[in-house]
Amino acid sequence: MFLGITLVIVVLIVATLVAGIKIVPQGNEMVVERLGKYRAVLQPGLNVIIPYIDRVAYTLLTKDEPLSIDQLEGISKDNAVLQITSVIFVKVLDPVKASYGISNYRSAIQFLVMTNLRAIIGGMSLNEALASRDQIKAKLREQISNEVADWGIVVKSVEIQDIRPSGAMQEAMEKQAGAERLKQASILGAEGKKQAAILEAEGKLEASRKEAEAQILLANASATAIGKIREAVGTEELPAYFLLADRYIDGIRKLSESPNTKTFILPADIMGAVKGLISR
Repeated sequence: MFLGITLVIVVLIVATLVAGIKIVPQGNEMVVERLGKYRAVLQPGLNVIIPYIDRVAYTLLTKDEPLSIDQLEGISKDNAVLQITSVIFVKVLDPVKASYGISNYRSAIQFLVMTNLRAIIGGMSLNEALASRDQIKAKLREQISNEVADWGIVVKSVEIQDIRPSGAMQEAMEKQAGAERLKQASILGAEGKKQAAILEAEGKLEASRKEAEAQILLANASATAIGKIREAVGTEELPAYFLLADRYIDGIRKLSESPNTKTFILPADIMGAVKGLISR
C-alpha cells in the first residue's frame, strides 16, 4: 500500500515538473496566462512556468509568414471583370497584440486584402489595372499596413501573382481585337487600291503628256521638212503632197509588216498619187 502511494506521488511530481517546463522552438513565441489573465511571453529556448496555475494560451509564429489570397474577382471602373491572385507576407512583432487584438489575424488580413484590392481595382480602368501591378502593390501594402499595425503585425511584402480579365472578358477582347485587325486590313486594302488608282492615273497622264509632246515634236519636224522642201523646189503644194505620200506609204508598210495581217490590199489611188507626184 505504501509503495503504491509513493509511486503515485512520484508520478505526480514528474508530471508537475514536465508541465512546468516549456521548450519554445526557434521562430516561435508563447503567450502565457495565469488564472486566465495574461502573464508573460515565452521566448525561444527553455522556460519554466507554474504548473496548473500558468498555461500556454497562444503559440505564434514570429517568422515571415505568407498568406495566399485565393483568386478573387474585381470590377474596373470601365466595368471589366478581372481575376486577381495575390500573396502577402506578414510578420508578428507583438505576440500580445496579435493574440488579444484580433481573434484570427490570418483570416482578418486575408479579408482586408480582398476588400482593399477590389477597391483599388474599382478605381482603375482595365488597361491601367493590367499595366500597373507595382502601383497596385504599393497602394495595397500602404492600406493594409495601417490597419494591421494595431494587431502587432507588419506587412513585409505584397505580390500580385496574376491579374487578367475573366474568361468571358478575354473572349470579348479577342473578338474586338479580331474585328480591329479586319478593320485595319480593310483600311490598308482600300488605301492600296487608292494608291494603285492614283499611280495608274498618273501613268496615263504622263503617257498623254509624252504623246502630246511627241505630236508637237512631230508637227515641228513636219513643218521644218515642208519648209526645207519648199525652199528646194520653190512651190507651196508639192511639199505637202510629198509628206502626205510619205506618211501614207509608211503607214501601209507598218500594216504589211504586222504578224496579224493575213491579206493586204493596196489602195488603188496611191499609185496615181505617187505617179502624179513624180510627174511634177
